[in-house]
Amino acid sequence: MRHSFTFFLILVSVTLSAQTTRKYSNEFLNIGVDAAAFGMGNAVTALSNDVNSGYWNPAGLVNINDWEVSGMHASYFANIANYDYLAVAKPLDNESAIGFSVIRFGVDDILNTTQLIDDQGNINYDRISLFSTADYAFTFSYARQLKIPGFSYGVNAKVIRRIIGDFANSWGFGLDAGIQLERNNWKFGFMARDITTTFNAWSIDEEEYATVQNAVEGQNQELPENTEITLPKLQLGIAKSMTIRYDFDVKAELDLNMRFAETNDIISTSAFSISPAFGFEVGYINLVYLRGGVNNFQNIETLEGAPNDPDFEGEFQGDERIGFQPSFGVGFKYRGIQVDYAFTDIGDQSAALYSNVFSLKVSLDSFR
Repeated sequence: MRHSFTFFLILVSVTLSAQTTRKYSNEFLNIGVDAAAFGMGNAVTALSNDVNSGYWNPAGLVNINDWEVSGMHASYFANIANYDYLAVAKPLDNESAIGFSVIRFGVDDILNTTQLIDDQGNINYDRISLFSTADYAFTFSYARQLKIPGFSYGVNAKVIRRIIGDFANSWGFGLDAGIQLERNNWKFGFMARDITTTFNAWSIDEEEYATVQNAVEGQNQELPENTEITLPKLQLGIAKSMTIRYDFDVKAELDLNMRFAETNDIISTSAFSISPAFGFEVGYINLVYLRGGVNNFQNIETLEGAPNDPDFEGEFQGDERIGFQPSFGVGFKYRGIQVDYAFTDIGDQSAALYSNVFSLKVSLDSFR
């Protein structure tokens, strides 16, 4: 019962925008999975080669040798929101593999105070109720090795479920496709997300939604459109792997993430925007790992010169800077069990909200 209904109003205004095609939609699917990937700044489009490839690039699933299971938990916004992930994958034969994953991003125990005051103006705390808002994604993945050595492709089918208490809910569907190519310790990856423009069909309880309108006086909150469209996104990655003195394995990757919309990304036009990401990993005897990365480069405009005098009638001075999201992580692997940790800023390097991300991966081939 620690969350206020104010936070819910923010979620309603962001999630149920009265637009059919939006720059930012289903954004919980862009957060990422796996602490190892977070530690590398999410720059793993070319390197991903395990059960988590179902998210990063399904083409990488062809590299697994047996059943693999992965799970992750992270808390966001000072533990207000919880982000959880579970995935499983297995090879079908020497050339193909399948996978399945579930993602949940949710805020629970939100206080609904719309009924706090009755029609006579009396306050009754017994009229306060609790609800949750949660986003779910269920992904089915298939990957296959092509006849060309080191060349594979993969596809995802996504079912999306979004719930905002009793106020609104939606079902959505989308497709992803990816390829990977490996040549002489160089790896290349290409991932196309929402290639068919993922949609969400919303169902809104007008009676419940009316309580939100009545709770915020002086604002006309119209019902949103019933269909929400997510535009495609492209990711291109190039990576290099090498071994130093037999004991140290070094991997580094550079990614370019593209949206077909004008955003605050460091490279932005009216037609598209691009943000780079870079990550590296140093492993010692395939036992311990150290990772670092940076991504989410954004053009940020700040307002400076805000006076303390409330009667000030001057103009604020704008200032632009480049924000980015740094991260680092560590990992430990023993007999098919891998535990990873990442420490990352969820926004940019100037924000105070850092997140601790933990994940666990188990490969059953080491136990057979």
